[in-house]
Amino acid sequence: MRRQRRSSRKMQGAVAVEFALLALPLITLLLGIAEFGHAFYEYNTIVKSVRDATRLLSAYDPTDTTDYPMAQAKCLAVYGTTDCSGAPLVQGLNVSQVMVCDQVNTSGCSGQYKNVQTNPAAETINLVQVTVTGYPYAQITGFFNLGGLVFGDITCVMRQVL
Repeated sequence: MRRQRRSSRKMQGAVAVEFALLALPLITLLLGIAEFGHAFYEYNTIVKSVRDATRLLSAYDPTDTTDYPMAQAKCLAVYGTTDCSGAPLVQGLNVSQVMVCDQVNTSGCSGQYKNVQTNPAAETINLVQVTVTGYPYAQITGFFNLGGLVFGDITCVMRQVL
């Protein structure tokens, strides 16, 4: 009986050492999964909000300066509401990072967003583009040094119904 007790005590020490050796990689893996999931969540949230803002503007005529809801669309892209109330959908996103390009607003826009012709005999098609640019990803764990990771431009283009 004494031999069995001694060997079980030795085994308990071996299990503790094995756990210590496996715990660090497992914790690192779990933190990496959490960080990647959070980054994916933030990116997807911004994509959806940009799509909603573009959809809002696609129903309006950009030449009608009195009713064109550009400010509301920018608020919708950042806050999820048209009146800029509440907290931003994702931490660090602000209205200055949202750019709207359409038939009237072309400063700082790349590409052609007005008078797009599919063929010479057809009508022109007016497009609206909403872009979130320069969004800095905010880490949740702080375990990984991502060094100021900035998402690329997140863009949506739709046809404006005039």
